[in-house]
Amino acid sequence: MANGTGILSAGTVSAATPEVARRTWPRWLALGLAMIAVAVVAVVWDAGARLLLGAVGLFLAARGSVLLRGARSGAVPDEVAGRARSLGTAAVVAGAAGLAVAVASASLSSTVLLVGVPLLLLGTSLGMLGRGGPARRGGQALLVWSVLVTGLLVVTGLFQSWDRAADVATVVAALAVAVLGVPLLIGAANLRSVAAAPAPAPAGQGCGGCACGAGGCGA
Repeated sequence: MANGTGILSAGTVSAATPEVARRTWPRWLALGLAMIAVAVVAVVWDAGARLLLGAVGLFLAARGSVLLRGARSGAVPDEVAGRARSLGTAAVVAGAAGLAVAVASASLSSTVLLVGVPLLLLGTSLGMLGRGGPARRGGQALLVWSVLVTGLLVVTGLFQSWDRAADVATVVAALAVAVLGVPLLIGAANLRSVAAAPAPAPAGQGCGGCACGAGGCGA
């Protein structure tokens, strides 16, 4: 995620140049802090479901717009431009729908989270299982967590009330948003270190411009 809007990974952080790091780390820091703040407020506020759904919808719409703009401007390589347009369009539509629901109705927002949280957890875990290495192990752990969360929501809805189950889904969604914000803060700190690194000395001037070819500094 060298541009601050893609996938966060250790490889992209280590590969970032000081110039890119200086431009990117404030964005990651702001986004990470905003995600944690939204999660905390959503847990303690009665309209937490609307806040979460609206925030996620706004992020998806903004991210989709960035993808579409990159595909149109040629900033995205031709071999992935088609996929970027498809993902961008889907993100804009989903984000706009989420924002519309969040503005329109608190009860509908809670229902969307009640249905969407377990589906999103299960879908993400199944997608990670299709990969290898650490991603597959993470998918296995997430699958167990997804089954437990789904069971908890169903039991709460059947034996207490579906409104109570929707509250539980809101808390789970808030926890997921906060957890996703932590790697952004870590990445921002790492990028800030990269940005503060001194620029490498120009070739041929590593010893102050002396005539190294004529005996070197020891002469």
